[in-house]
Amino acid sequence: MFDDHAMKEQETKKAVILLSGGLDSTTLLALARSEGFSLYGLTFRYGQRHMHEIAAACRVAEYFHVCEHRIIDIDLRAFGCSALTGDLDVPKGEELTGIGDIPVTYVPARNTVFLSYALAWAEVMRINDIFIGVNVVDYSGYPDCRPEFVEAFARMANLAIKAAVEEEILISIRTPLMYLSKGEIIRLGRSLGVDYGLTHTCYDPGPDGLSCGQCDSCLLRKKGFLEAGFQDPLGYAF
Repeated sequence: MFDDHAMKEQETKKAVILLSGGLDSTTLLALARSEGFSLYGLTFRYGQRHMHEIAAACRVAEYFHVCEHRIIDIDLRAFGCSALTGDLDVPKGEELTGIGDIPVTYVPARNTVFLSYALAWAEVMRINDIFIGVNVVDYSGYPDCRPEFVEAFARMANLAIKAAVEEEILISIRTPLMYLSKGEIIRLGRSLGVDYGLTHTCYDPGPDGLSCGQCDSCLLRKKGFLEAGFQDPLGYAF
């Protein structure tokens, strides 16, 4: 369990953290914790093809003693058009067209929806900082992970909410992992005490949660641990 006693005196700030239970969002949570933020984790049950990531998010939230962890139910499966929320197959191995292309695992407007919920919670809680673990170095090419998207959302956020219009708060969308490689993210997390055995990454795990080892997300994770020089605590089917 993460020891948070040393952090108590410096906790004067609050942050909403988008927490998927994956490698990036877990590192993000640890980083925000190290910067003295009190943590409010936000996870979504959005119609994704498995619930292993929800379980991982709960493990991570408990490990880092978040002040509050909310799991929100929304139904992006109603729109489909993604291998994560529809009947499309998750590409594996040679089926992948190359990291950087936009694959069928892209979920339409997912980060826009997630950030909108985070914005609503931040306004109610009078929280200035929203953390999201987007990245443009080692990632799947999703358009809603780019800095242009984040900058545009931040501008919109401060026009959209009553608290910002009345100059009570100024929303900041924090993306400290944006320009780090997966290897750099893992090294950062290890330096902050992250136990990556708590996390889940795979898009298409087995019934027991075992990672497939061949989807885009697994391949990026494997690459990151290799570059970081650490053993991945998770097992893989392949």
